[in-house]
This record gives sequence, C-alpha cells and structure tokens, in this order.
Amino acid sequence: MRLNTAAFAVACALLWGVGLFLGTWWVIALEGASGDSTLIGRIYPGYGLTPFGSVAGLLWGLLDGLVGGAVFAALYNWLAGKLGGG
Repeated sequence: MRLNTAAFAVACALLWGVGLFLGTWWVIALEGASGDSTLIGRIYPGYGLTPFGSVAGLLWGLLDGLVGGAVFAALYNWLAGKLGGG
C-alpha cells in the first residue's frame, strides 16, 4: 500500500499546526499568557505562550508538519517499494 504524499503531508501539517495552536491556548487559558521561553520557542522563532506566539506556532507548525509529513510519506513509499509492500 502506498501513501498519497500530498494528502499525508497536509494531514500532518493540520494536526501539528492546529494542535500546537490549541495547546498553546490551553496553557494560556489555564495559566495565563507569559513570555516564558519554551523549548518549542527555541526551535520556532516568534513562538511563545502568548496570543501572537500561538499564531506564530500555528504557521511554523503548518510548515514543519507539511515538510515532515511529505518526507515521511516519500520515505515510506520508497521503503514499501524496495521491500515489496507496495
């Protein structure tokens, strides 16, 4: 079975981007907005536990999920072809 690379990449982008956005708002709702540095903030410039940071995280997450999903699906399809699974 082969994966549709574009569809898998978009699905990963939406899951990671929206998940990061909603997770940030969850923390903001429970603990309040703060400018504290986070590990994700060190990887994604502009990200922080603030409303603006959640939008930056959404955009970075969409891009990162898109690229990561495309690479994963392409690697999966290549390995499946080599190993006789698709």
